[in-house]
Amino acid sequence: MKIFSISDPHLSLTCDKPMNIFGPTWEGHWEKICEDWKSKVSDDDIVLIAGDISWAMKLEDAICDIREIDKLPGKKIFIRGNHDYWWKSVKAMREIFPEDCFIIQNDSIKFENYVFCGTRGWAVPEKEPYSDEDKKMLNREKERLELSLKSATQKMEDGDKLVCMIHYPPFNSRLENSIFTDLMEKYSVNKCVYGHLHGENSRSVKYLEKNSIEYYLTSCDKVQNQLVLIYDEEK
Repeated sequence: MKIFSISDPHLSLTCDKPMNIFGPTWEGHWEKICEDWKSKVSDDDIVLIAGDISWAMKLEDAICDIREIDKLPGKKIFIRGNHDYWWKSVKAMREIFPEDCFIIQNDSIKFENYVFCGTRGWAVPEKEPYSDEDKKMLNREKERLELSLKSATQKMEDGDKLVCMIHYPPFNSRLENSIFTDLMEKYSVNKCVYGHLHGENSRSVKYLEKNSIEYYLTSCDKVQNQLVLIYDEEK
């Protein structure tokens, strides 16, 4: 089994929101992702999608985009991004999501010897003092991440790997520790995937190993619309 990740596809099958207005990297971006996906992923593999899935505003519209993703091989695991306004209750989504599409929210999921957890997160400020809004959102997302991590630890067995998904980068542009990285270290996360960052001018690194955790930026335009390999059982 292989585990891949991609984030921020920003699909828009039911709304007029072309992504190429954001630059040439977005020209035909979904077709490029699909081509790469089909060349790499088998039905036994897993693809992590770290938020900003669909531009739809309502769940009944977003499901068209989810079904488009479901046509591709493998199991798909989703977390919410800041633009996923259609994201409703977990119960409502799980009732209509396709069989091979899975949602994480305040919980976790296990496949073979891998356990997956995560949350949307929030932008980590560059410096203190934090605004009241930042404090509120950071504390809320910290609580949600810890709920997910606690759920994951209950599923963990000897030899299992713990993978965390978060939409926002879990650190600021200086890659400093945050409440999110501290929690991941506390619960011994092995690898973390995130997205949200776009454009050539955003300060980012695609891969970072920090305090024994490997971090992968998988925003599709940042990785040339190609899935990022996170684990490969064959190696």
